[in-house]
Amino acid sequence: MSAPDNTLPPARLSVEVAEKMKAADLNDLCEAAELAIRAEGGFGWLKPPTREVMERYWRGVMTVPERTLFVARVDGVVAGSCQLVRPPRNNEAQAMAVHLTTTFVAPWARGHRLAHRLMEAAEVRALQDGFDMINIDVRETQIGAIKLYETLGYRLWGVHPRYARVEGRYVPGRFYYKDLTGK
Repeated sequence: MSAPDNTLPPARLSVEVAEKMKAADLNDLCEAAELAIRAEGGFGWLKPPTREVMERYWRGVMTVPERTLFVARVDGVVAGSCQLVRPPRNNEAQAMAVHLTTTFVAPWARGHRLAHRLMEAAEVRALQDGFDMINIDVRETQIGAIKLYETLGYRLWGVHPRYARVEGRYVPGRFYYKDLTGK
């Protein structure tokens, strides 16, 4: 008699552009963001805001034409995100570059390389939209994000010694770029 197979099927993973946000997806996104903020200070917020504020933030992201929101899913549940932010139309000198922001994966969904998948999807979309450069900034304390960016070929170009203030003390920030043309 053989032992029972207790292995779970592999998780279904996906990354997509969020064109519309169903109520369940908005709830998942808020929960994933809250967990990420609690785990490491998140993407600007140091403590999760109220659910009402979080929902307004994500709904607002969906209405801004210069933003493209990507969501990562595990078995259909939104588990992370990132955003591409295009420059304003009057900034012709920097019209070749987008800014990547709000990259996170909920702690329960880590280990599936979803952050890599989010970043790669954002890079593909940036190229499709005619951009050849991505800029990123991050607090120096976000070691996991820094490792991810450097692994994916982002280059450090500067450090701001007073980038953010956390619990009354200044935290340096790191600035990265990636030339999507391979130059």
